[in-house]
Amino acid sequence: MSSTPLPTARTSAEEDPGRRASVPRLPALPCAVLCALLFGALLTLVVLRWGPLMSLDASVAGTLHRTAVTEPGWTRLNRVLSDWVWDPWTMRAVLLAAVCLLVRRGERRLALWVAATALLGTGLQQAVKAVVGRDRPVWPDPVAFAHYTAFPSGHALSALVAGALVLWLLRRTGARPLWRWTARTVVVLSVVGVGFTRVYLGVHWLSDVVGGWLLGGALVAGSAAVHGALASRPSWPGTARRAGWRS
Repeated sequence: MSSTPLPTARTSAEEDPGRRASVPRLPALPCAVLCALLFGALLTLVVLRWGPLMSLDASVAGTLHRTAVTEPGWTRLNRVLSDWVWDPWTMRAVLLAAVCLLVRRGERRLALWVAATALLGTGLQQAVKAVVGRDRPVWPDPVAFAHYTAFPSGHALSALVAGALVLWLLRRTGARPLWRWTARTVVVLSVVGVGFTRVYLGVHWLSDVVGGWLLGGALVAGSAAVHGALASRPSWPGTARRAGWRS
């Protein structure tokens, strides 16, 4: 009489699509460290007012501002995109929708993690602005106005944090490739686009925008790395349940 073979656990990524979707394409911790180091270097150059960087900022800002003054129609479009479509409050609304969806799915801990990451980003941005105290560009014929200090750009940071968190959630939940590719396209266009509008409208220097991107990237990558490390522990709530689903 033949014996019945015992069930074996699936270990291949091909047998477990949910597990495959949760594996990041880039290591989160090295990305966080790289972004943090680059942000620190840029911050140092801004504080020291390094000549080549100041010259580059002034050249880019001046060129775009001359276009903004002579092209009012294009300038109005950039103001709509900057002040409404890619405004930080719009980005916060996107994350709020994601948090509400996670709560509805019963993933309250993950929802809290996303909300905390977003709030930390806002706090870091305001703290760095206050410490650096960099002046915004000043023009005799401004086409837009902005409050607070310049470095780093809050618009650039908010767009990157919101976009990166959404992409992280889509990959983590195993969303379909079409959804992920669509989201990536929208996020890239939004992050690059809002950076362009802030410099074009004359309210930020180019290095302010790059600083916002780097600080936002360091934050989200670091948050994903810490979450991944905690979620892999047996003591993390839900670990045993997820293991049961995959057995």
